[in-house]
Formats: sequence, structure tokens, C-alpha cells
Amino acid sequence: MTAASPAPPHVPRSALADAVLERLTAVYAPAADPARAAAMRAYMKDVAPFLGIPTPARRALSRTVLAGVPRPGEADCAAIALRCWRLPEREYHYFAVDYLRRHAARCSSAFLPVARHLVTTVPWWDTVDALAAHLVGALVAADPALTADMDAWIADADLWAARAALLHQLRYKERTDTGRLFAYCLLQSGHPDFFIRKAIGWALREYARTDPGAVREFLARERGRFAPLTVREALKNIGP
Repeated sequence: MTAASPAPPHVPRSALADAVLERLTAVYAPAADPARAAAMRAYMKDVAPFLGIPTPARRALSRTVLAGVPRPGEADCAAIALRCWRLPEREYHYFAVDYLRRHAARCSSAFLPVARHLVTTVPWWDTVDALAAHLVGALVAADPALTADMDAWIADADLWAARAALLHQLRYKERTDTGRLFAYCLLQSGHPDFFIRKAIGWALREYARTDPGAVREFLARERGRFAPLTVREALKNIGP
């Protein structure tokens, strides 16, 4: 397990990030709704302040921000995401997540430290899950050597890094490394935190859409090692 979090990644210089951040703050800030912001912050357990922009409206505003903007390079993606993460309001983090989902294919394996920083900084399920499935998973699929990093993340003291490792294969379907998925689930089967137990169940449930027999057999063999919450979550689509 890691003893301390790595230093924050360097924010690259990027004229594109300068332009996007200038537009973004100019477009998002006037749409703020303080009353809605308070309710959103409470719902998300006070993880961060909010502007109070609902998702459909926020994504419409994001389209305005990005209208006519050229495709980014990897450095642009890093600069935009890291600079958004420095802003306190959660909607800016959501913008970064959406942006990285859209442009994950433009990022190489060298982007993984940025992904880890985003996963473990101001972490909550609302950003971590999308980053795990759509960014981290895409990076590992493009460079299988990164499975070594996932093997480190699953044993990490930071529960959000471990959750991201559990969920990074969520969209792999037939490409899922079943042995690694099951090994990760077993490694964290005794974890006391709700978010890890829930993630194990979710990862198994999602893979059960592809191979229900394998998941049913795995749970028949190992069920006693998992919390009831995990088992219920895993069996939602296939039954006991």
C-alpha cells in the first residue's frame, strides 16, 4: 500500500486550456442558482460546493463553451482537467470528466498519473466512477502494461483508487480479464467501507451481463467471503 499520495501532476501550458477555462467560467458562473446549489451540496454529502446547475442545463452550457474549439492533444486534456479540478465548484469537475470521456482516446498511458490525481482528489462516486470506467479503463485497454498499475491501485490505502481499479473493466464486456476481476474482488472482499463493497457487487453484476454463469459459479464458490450488500448487488440481474 502507498504511504502517501503522489505529488500533484504538473499542469502543462496550453493555449487551448486558457481559452476553454476563460469561456467556461464566463458561461457557468451566471447560471448559478444558490438555492439549488445548497440542495446539491447536501445530496453529495458536502464533498464540494456547487454552482447549482442541473445536469441537462450544464451540458447545454458546455456545448456553448466548446463550440468551435479544436480537438485537444494530451497536454491540453491534462491542462483543462487539472485546472478545472483547482476550481472549487463541482460543476467544473463534471465538465472535466465529460471532456475526458469524450477525448480519452487522445491520451496515452502517460496520462494515468493525471487520472489518479483526479480520482483521489476531492473524491466521491460522482466523479470517480465515470473516470474509472471511461478514462482509466480506456487507458488500460489501450496499453495492457497498465494492468500493473491497476494491481497496485487495488491494494492502495486510498479507497477511491481501489474502487477505480475494481471498476476500470466495467465497459470491457467480452474483453474482461475475468481472473483479474475475480482476484480484485477477493482481495477487497473484507473491506469495511460501503463504497468498496458496493463496487465489488457492481463490477460482478456488470460482468454478469456478459457471462452470468461465470459470476454465478464464482459466487457459489466464494460467497461466504463477501458482505450481503455485495452479493445482493452482484446477483441483481441473474438471481441466486
